[in-house]
Amino acid sequence: MSLRVEMAGILAERRPHQEAPPGFRRAAVLLPLYETATGLHLVLTKRTDRVPTHKGQISFPGGGFHEADGDLQTTALRESEEEIGLRPGDVAIVGVLDDTVTDASAHVVRPFVGFIPYPYAFRPDPFEIEELIHLPLVPVITGGRFREEVWERDGHPHSVFFYEHDGQTIWGLTARILKQFVEVVGGPLRQSGLLDTAR
Repeated sequence: MSLRVEMAGILAERRPHQEAPPGFRRAAVLLPLYETATGLHLVLTKRTDRVPTHKGQISFPGGGFHEADGDLQTTALRESEEEIGLRPGDVAIVGVLDDTVTDASAHVVRPFVGFIPYPYAFRPDPFEIEELIHLPLVPVITGGRFREEVWERDGHPHSVFFYEHDGQTIWGLTARILKQFVEVVGGPLRQSGLLDTAR
């Protein structure tokens, strides 16, 4: 069995937790995965300094829900096409993670996990996206170290997570979603023994 098949099975068996705090806006992101001879990779984006918010930060492709989308999966796919040129028909959604609430921007973000072909002719939007980051997934699962800092917001402590990769810092909401993904699939994948031969 391949890592892709095993991971899809893990995600298919769980029921993701959904949140609906009053006054919070809905959003969705996509965790695009592809497989090469060197293993699974996850695609993230580094935002330009020209965008209105989150300048220079690393994130998953995604954005706010529009009523015309109909559902959050469509939101994730639409935004991924707009940001990195990933056509919805090229994405095979295999699972959904728990909704992630971000008080800083009053959003509830639903992360979708999908596999895409490789190689792929991405077309990053030059206004929004400075570069694509291709994160090898197995090292994150087998030896990834997430750093935690406690920040105060509105008089209350909040955990903020960080992950370092190749001189880049993944932090905040994106690091929380990445950490959740690793925790969901990591244990079962380690038990399966598939990671022993993966790179």
